[in-house]
Amino acid sequence: MTNQTISPSLEPKQPSDRPAKHKFALADSLGKLARIQVFQIVLVLIAICVVFSILAPNSFPEWGNARQIIQNVSILAVLGIGMTFVIVTSGIDLSVGSVLVFSGVVAAKAMRAIGGDGWGVATVGIVVAVLCGLAWGLLNGFLIGKAKVPPLIVTLGTLGGALGLSQVITGGVDIRDVPPVLVDTIGYGNLPSTTLPLISVIALIFVVVFGIILHRTKFGLYTFAVGSKEQSARRVGIKVDLHLVKVYALSGALAGLAGILSLSQYGTTAIAGQSQTNLNVIAAVVIGGTSLFGGVGTMFGTVIGLFIPAVLLNGFVIIGVQPFWQQVAVGAVLIVAVYFDQRRRDAASRGQSPNSLKKLWSKSP
Repeated sequence: MTNQTISPSLEPKQPSDRPAKHKFALADSLGKLARIQVFQIVLVLIAICVVFSILAPNSFPEWGNARQIIQNVSILAVLGIGMTFVIVTSGIDLSVGSVLVFSGVVAAKAMRAIGGDGWGVATVGIVVAVLCGLAWGLLNGFLIGKAKVPPLIVTLGTLGGALGLSQVITGGVDIRDVPPVLVDTIGYGNLPSTTLPLISVIALIFVVVFGIILHRTKFGLYTFAVGSKEQSARRVGIKVDLHLVKVYALSGALAGLAGILSLSQYGTTAIAGQSQTNLNVIAAVVIGGTSLFGGVGTMFGTVIGLFIPAVLLNGFVIIGVQPFWQQVAVGAVLIVAVYFDQRRRDAASRGQSPNSLKKLWSKSP
C-alpha cells in the first residue's frame, strides 16, 4: 500500500471584495442623493447662507435675524401649500394674493362691525376670512373643472375681481381696526417658553399636515395622477373635474387663512402690499422642484423654495446691496429651475438619464 502525503494548497487566498463593494454602494448612494432635485435645492440654500454668513458674520447668522426670516416666510408658506397642490395638477392660481387681501378686508369689516377685542370677535374674523377664500376657490375650481376655462384665464380674472372688490369695499383706504389679541398673539407672539414666532408654528403645522395629505393619502395620489396624465386618471375612475374643484377650493381657503395671518402680522389690510405675492409664491414652488408641467412636486421642496428668496432679500439688505437685486437673482434661479425640469422631462420621455450635467451642453434636442 502506497503512502500518500497530502500537502497544503499553496494557492494564495483571494482578498475579500466586501470593502470595495461597500465603497461602491456608498458612492452610488451619494450619487443618487446628489441627483435628487430637492437635495440640490437644499445645497443651494446652504451655499447662500454660508456666503452671507462669511460676508456678515456679526449679523446674518444671529438667531434674531433667522427668526425674522422664518416669520417673513410664514404667510407665503401657507399660500405655498395650496399652490403646490394646484401646480402638481398642472394648473396655476394667480389669484392667491388678491384673495388674501379680499379675505382680510371682509374679515376686518366683520370684526369692526361686531366690536370687541377678545377671542370671540377674532374667531369670527378667522372663520369669515377662510370662508371668503373658500368661495373664491370654489369659483375658480368650478370654472376650471366644470366650465373648462383655462386656469391662467380664470385666475387672472379672479385676481382682478378680488382686488377690485377689496378696493370698492374699503374705498381704497386700508382698514387698521384689528383686534389686539390677533396682533399680540398670532402676529407677534411666541410659542410659550420659546422664542419661536407663533405665526411660524401655525404655518409649520399646516405644512406638515398637508404634506402628509399630498404624499400619503388618496387625495394626494389623485392630485399627482391628474397632473401626470388627465386622460389616464379619467380611465381609472378618478373624477377629475370634481378633484380640480377641490384643489382650487383648498388653495382659496388657505389664501383666506393667509389673509387673517397677514392682518394679524401687519395690523392692517395692506391692499397695495400684495401685488407680487402670487408671483413670489409660484416662483418659490417651482424653484422647490414642483414641475409647471404637473405630476411632480414635494411640500418640503416648496418650503426650501420659499426660503431662498427670503434669505437673498435679507442678506442683500444686511450687506448693503440694493434689495432689488433679489428679484434678479430669484428670476435667474427660476429660469434655471424650469430649464432643468424641461430637460429632465425630455430625457425621461426618451428613456435616458435626466440627471447628467453634460446635457446642459448637448447639441442634440
